[in-house]
Amino acid sequence: MRAVHNFNQGWLYAPRELSHHTPDSDFLPVTLPHSNAIVPHHNFDVSAYAFVSTYRKRFTLPEAANGRRVFLDFEGVMISSQVWINGHYLGEHDGGYTPFSYDITEHLQDGENVLQVRVDSTERPDIPPFGFIVDYLTFGGIYRDVALRYVEPIYIKDVFVRTIDVLGTAPSLEVDVWVANTTADTVKRTITLGIEITDSNRDLQSQVIELAAGQVTKLTLTAPVNGFALWSLTQPQMYTCVVGIDDARADELEVRFGFREAEFRSDGFYLNGEKIKLRGVNRHQNYPYIGAAAPVRLQRKDADIVKYELGCNIVRTSHYPQSPHFIERCDEIGLLVFEEIPGWQNIGDSDWKALSLRDVQAMIERDRNHPSIILWGVRINESWDDEGFYRLTNEIAHRYDPTRQTGGVRYFQESQFLEDVFTFNDFSNSVQEPKNTPHLVTEYMGHMFPTKTYDGEERQVEHALRHAKIQDKMMGMDNVTGAIAWCMFDYNTHVEFGSGDRICYHGIMDMWRLPKFAAALYESQIDPSEHIVLRPATFYAFGDKSNGGGDQDFDYIIFSNCDELEIYLGNDLLGRYQPDRAHFPHLLHPPFRIGDGQMWYTHRLRVADARIVGYRNGAAVAEEHLTTDKLPQQLILTADDATLHADGTDMTRLVFKLVDKYGHRLPHAHAVATFTLEGEADLIGVNPFPLVGGQAGMYLKARRTAGVVTVRATAAPFGLSAEVKVALE
Repeated sequence: MRAVHNFNQGWLYAPRELSHHTPDSDFLPVTLPHSNAIVPHHNFDVSAYAFVSTYRKRFTLPEAANGRRVFLDFEGVMISSQVWINGHYLGEHDGGYTPFSYDITEHLQDGENVLQVRVDSTERPDIPPFGFIVDYLTFGGIYRDVALRYVEPIYIKDVFVRTIDVLGTAPSLEVDVWVANTTADTVKRTITLGIEITDSNRDLQSQVIELAAGQVTKLTLTAPVNGFALWSLTQPQMYTCVVGIDDARADELEVRFGFREAEFRSDGFYLNGEKIKLRGVNRHQNYPYIGAAAPVRLQRKDADIVKYELGCNIVRTSHYPQSPHFIERCDEIGLLVFEEIPGWQNIGDSDWKALSLRDVQAMIERDRNHPSIILWGVRINESWDDEGFYRLTNEIAHRYDPTRQTGGVRYFQESQFLEDVFTFNDFSNSVQEPKNTPHLVTEYMGHMFPTKTYDGEERQVEHALRHAKIQDKMMGMDNVTGAIAWCMFDYNTHVEFGSGDRICYHGIMDMWRLPKFAAALYESQIDPSEHIVLRPATFYAFGDKSNGGGDQDFDYIIFSNCDELEIYLGNDLLGRYQPDRAHFPHLLHPPFRIGDGQMWYTHRLRVADARIVGYRNGAAVAEEHLTTDKLPQQLILTADDATLHADGTDMTRLVFKLVDKYGHRLPHAHAVATFTLEGEADLIGVNPFPLVGGQAGMYLKARRTAGVVTVRATAAPFGLSAEVKVALE
């Protein structure tokens, strides 16, 4: 029978090219996913990771092959790899974002086997996205999972599930099945299809097919279905399709899918017949320190942040296919995905284009069963027109997935429109009137107004209001399907971009996924039935004109999904306020603008704390406090997860903040945070950490021994301390 074994453990690594005869003592032990270099969170050059490295793994088979084929499956290696098994060369894969496999059956030995991988992480101009300067970093290493897969000599190679007429009177499934026959004989086999709709119901279809020797044969099975629930944003119901050979005695493959209908039309985007405005963010796959080598838990956490902390309903995987774990989590929580091929502004020569065409096919074959994915990006981000090339990318996309539309992200509206959806990066500081529909804004803001967590309040508030302005404008335009912000979080970049320290401060969150004021604008659009949001966009620091000091009039901004707010200064009621619909008539929940600056100034002279009470339907549902005392009162240290797997791979984020007595971060209280650790884990990050901006993070990585890990932090010169415990199981 089929078996898949995780192959992430027991690797050796050297940050240079080594021969097959180099002793193991010249390597370091590592687990996957692995970054070829741990880097600072800023102020480093690409040379820190852009080099050739070597990976080695000695292994015996975890179970006997017993006549089965054995494959080695790589999810992603950055950016080019060459693989050997027992000295036999298996091949080269160019490109860091799509999976690849090798059949190693004929080269396995009894007892120990030796796998060696040469990884070239230099920025090679012959491989997308390179050829010109790219505004992000690719990092290096075997940074995604590796698996060892056993299959029978006749096995199911791939399955594509298509849901048909899910809103109609005769819903059904069409399931394409590819069966590989690696034997020297032509045989007949019965292919069975099972669809688990309820716990007690599996609809079965079967078909006898002749399989030519040494060939892959495609067949299509169809089955009517009933009694299913639709996959939606609020109820993302997933089902399992089971395809077997000879009633699964020979082979069986399970595929997760969902019933849903997604369509971009000239007047908007429709999910299951309901028109939905798309509100989202762009996501890079990079993390501080570890580059792109994030394990399952961190990948899934990013999807949760987009959905639950930012309140978005769509994410764009800029600018490449991202981790399967991230996409799977989007399926589970009802987060829509626009996924695109690798590239940034540059189109290379014919060989380069051939790799890009391969990426279109590989991306779609990997991810076409995911209900969360609603659009394929088949154009190099912000590239010029190339009719022949882009006709091919669209043709490939529609051939390998006729159920989804295509988009191609460009930066000028006069671009030739070959795709199904006109996807457009709009940096006009507004939303331009579309010239082609369906029209989706795929980037805005970003480099137009970069903002750091330690910038003055005036800039940070303006940053948030600019996002609010564009979201409001989009919501009022029926011929714009939605807008996806640039971007989710700050990210490392090349010297030609960013703010001098090799960071693009374009995010509505910082690089540790911690919120700026702009994040609160998105969160405030969450339906109040899910949770109440009350986020004052102020540091409440008197005396600084940029924070409303002096005798000037000024506005305070509060992001909330409440109906009304009451604000008290000390014990005095300043007023009762409604959302600012005059400036933001189309937002579901406009920000609150608290003016009457002279009155606030009068109370400022009393140095009074403020209390904000949020109301829904006349009832108080939330409360926030602001203090004028900006001396640090507490160092907060938290872990995202209380428990980690003791597998040498699992990680969780540690967050540390300097806060006032109400728990609000103090962006200008600089400190040096120092960390100590007890237990079988490792800290990944800067230690000691020169804290600027009031908040930052690092990662805790489990070793392979169960127990309890204690992390302690102190903050000089304030004499504050904190600790957190994480269990390893």
